[in-house]
Amino acid sequence: MNKTNFTLLASVAIILIWGTAFTLVGYTVKHITPAWLVTGRTVIAAIILTIYAYISGYKLPRLTDERWLWFGYMGFIGMAAPFYFMAKGMEEVNGVTLVDSGLAAILVGVMPLITIVLAHFFIKGEQLTWRKSIGFIVGFIGIVTLFLPEPFKWELISHWRSQGLIILTAICYAVLAIIAKRAPQTPSALGASMMLIWAAILSLTWALVSGVPKEMPPVSALTALFALAIGATGFAQILYFKLIKVSGPSLIAKINYVVPICSLAAGIIFLDEPFRLRSVAAMCIIVAGLLIARSVPSEKTG
Repeated sequence: MNKTNFTLLASVAIILIWGTAFTLVGYTVKHITPAWLVTGRTVIAAIILTIYAYISGYKLPRLTDERWLWFGYMGFIGMAAPFYFMAKGMEEVNGVTLVDSGLAAILVGVMPLITIVLAHFFIKGEQLTWRKSIGFIVGFIGIVTLFLPEPFKWELISHWRSQGLIILTAICYAVLAIIAKRAPQTPSALGASMMLIWAAILSLTWALVSGVPKEMPPVSALTALFALAIGATGFAQILYFKLIKVSGPSLIAKINYVVPICSLAAGIIFLDEPFRLRSVAAMCIIVAGLLIARSVPSEKTG
């Protein structure tokens, strides 16, 4: 398969997998508690990524290697914690889903804007420019529209805490992006497996503390959990690494613009979530902010 065809197929696959991941979480969390959902997701994916790393010719380092500490922290801040925040934010309360999958995807989509702000303080040479600042402000306006009730009032919606947990997910991903720039050089496949091993250990510990479920969830929920772990947390990571090598990180940034659209459609089709014009408007505002922040001024010629 040539480079162009691989890039196209891999891009479509990642969009579909990441977009439907929010749908799978939205369905699974109705039957499995957030702690055990995250545990199942990380344990299965850790096994998959570790096998993949060994097949690729890598071996896990000794436990005395300092990289275990680095990737342990990254596994917590980039997987265990945000996966839990997302599942908790999308839980049902009295039979009502406070944050549907499409809205969750939009809120997580602000991660690049948060990264831009954090990079200003922690990454040399990544200072805020007027373009980045304006882009962040525009994106922030998009977020604010999602936290105000309908009709618009200067007060927060009743379920703002649940949406806040989804924003925490985006913040965790942004912090991970900053830490990753400082982490010791490690092959991507090996680093991902180390992160997932730690995330699985931490998630399992928390799940056991929170209590073992008394009833077995339905087969449909277990199937969704396996699909989430194998697809979004395992297979998509492998595709992600390969796509980065073939086409570079700029393509991933463009893919992230499309993921919320896919998630909105999947939520409407598979979970009967309502179509909200305000969600679409907020997504467009946030994407506009991202485009402004990432735009590069044209060079003058003459």
